[in-house]
Amino acid sequence: MSKPRIFVTQPVCDSAIKRLKGIGRVTVFPDDSRIIPHRTLITAVKKADILFCLLHDKIDKAVITANPNLLHIAAQSITPSNIDVTTATTLEIPVSCVPPITTEATADLTFGLMLAVARRMVEGDKLVRAGKFPGGQSRHLLGASVWGKTVGLIGGGGLIGKAVARRAHGFGMRVLYWTPRRKPEAEEREAGITYAPLDDLLRESDFVSLHSPLNAQTRHQISTRELGLMRKTAFIVNTARGPIIDEKALVRALKAKKIAGAGLDVFEFEPKVSDDLKKMKNVVLNPHLGSATVEVREAMANKVVDNIEALIAGRTPPGCVNPEVLKK
Repeated sequence: MSKPRIFVTQPVCDSAIKRLKGIGRVTVFPDDSRIIPHRTLITAVKKADILFCLLHDKIDKAVITANPNLLHIAAQSITPSNIDVTTATTLEIPVSCVPPITTEATADLTFGLMLAVARRMVEGDKLVRAGKFPGGQSRHLLGASVWGKTVGLIGGGGLIGKAVARRAHGFGMRVLYWTPRRKPEAEEREAGITYAPLDDLLRESDFVSLHSPLNAQTRHQISTRELGLMRKTAFIVNTARGPIIDEKALVRALKAKKIAGAGLDVFEFEPKVSDDLKKMKNVVLNPHLGSATVEVREAMANKVVDNIEALIAGRTPPGCVNPEVLKK
């Protein structure tokens, strides 16, 4: 066949684009400051053979059925959470993802959010930029200590949770974790994590960090009841998936000062972010930056290209999530 037409939904690293241009005719939506509009995506898909999409792109039934002859949906994401895999499989379109190579970058950001919200660093930055300087021992921006505190990792027995635990140990922190299935004791000892029932973890932690996968059981895993169990001096951090927190319940808890603050990289209705959260000084907001380092994003993009190259060569992409379609 002639070189396939490859559409990329946002600019990715030069090394990946160079490789793509060696195997196909490449078109890239040029604006990396916004998610490609849904209608624009549908129009582009109609003219493509292969779709290179990113985590935030909603590859729903309307997108997929716009071109049922797509050869491949290649996602730069670890799971196909925003892709209608059922429709793709029905149309015999292979879908591929990348391996979990975001662990350390996401753990960095998790700990960064803990520090930023506890030590009021964003507020301090805005104050200095406004030309104000209360003095090196002013009580104006008193925050909370991180050293020696307790961090509770919900869904924290996986790669990212353990990576956060390693960072927490450097701050002399006690590390609790909860998952539906407790890890073996040897694994707990090696990771330096202590199992606690969920309610106990919420009551005892100074920082609650979320690491659960998003599914039917974890949607709104943290809502009014759970927030009510937390200490008034505690902070919640979410670098996992937005809908794990009931955002309306979080806003209510913050307004009522049931908890001290939040550090959020993900949101229930992203890219839309609650206006209430935007107004709160004790909330640090990031636009889903968990994997946003040069090194990680370059590795991820090239893993997508690996998947595309494999398919073009007649092999099953290493990250294919519905390989059964290639056996037909």
